[in-house]
Amino acid sequence: MATQANPLTVTTRTERGKGAARRARRAGNVPAVLYGRGTDPQHLALPSLEFAAILRNNGTNAVIELDIEGTKQLALTKQVDVHPVRNYIEHADLLVIKRGEKVTVEVNVVVEGDPQPGTLVIQDLNTVEIEADVMAIPEQIVVSVEEAAIGLTVTAADLELPDGVTLITDPEILVVAVNEAPTEEDLEAELDQDLLPDAEGEGESEGDEASAEGEGDESASEGDSSDD
Repeated sequence: MATQANPLTVTTRTERGKGAARRARRAGNVPAVLYGRGTDPQHLALPSLEFAAILRNNGTNAVIELDIEGTKQLALTKQVDVHPVRNYIEHADLLVIKRGEKVTVEVNVVVEGDPQPGTLVIQDLNTVEIEADVMAIPEQIVVSVEEAAIGLTVTAADLELPDGVTLITDPEILVVAVNEAPTEEDLEAELDQDLLPDAEGEGESEGDEASAEGEGDESASEGDSSDD
């Protein structure tokens, strides 16, 4: 849980568009937009290495104290777009905030511990939405399944939240369940079922192909007569 903002010196961007964004990234910066609280959006360039380190140490809801060419502004990381293949930060959205206010954010749910033998842990929900003070946003919510038995269910209402944090997600939604682990026979039977041919589907497929061939022949005949 962050108790102080992460300082970051940034610059403003005057160029816009995809070409300008590519040039900014080549120069070691992350294109970003700062907005909120009735202010005009500001287009910024964040130093990529320093910004990545802040996210790595504080999570995706990092609070940053921006130094925008001499002007200080507190901001919350609202959205980070990462390249799906090369894994670098492509763009970031930052939200203008002030100390003492509360914000609504999504926080990761992490399952820890070893349940009893013969069980299978299913996590149905990876994040929950909460409301918290901007300087007291938890990095994650932990669910312990240590020595958990078959039949254990954890709903959003069962999550242990830090003081001052309010749950926004539907409290009845299932987060984690501990079920009976499938036996080797169950897995083999499921595999055998998946390998069975779909006779009905194959028959329909052959019929469809024959029909399609017939239609193709008719179309070809019509095409020949029109060419004449």
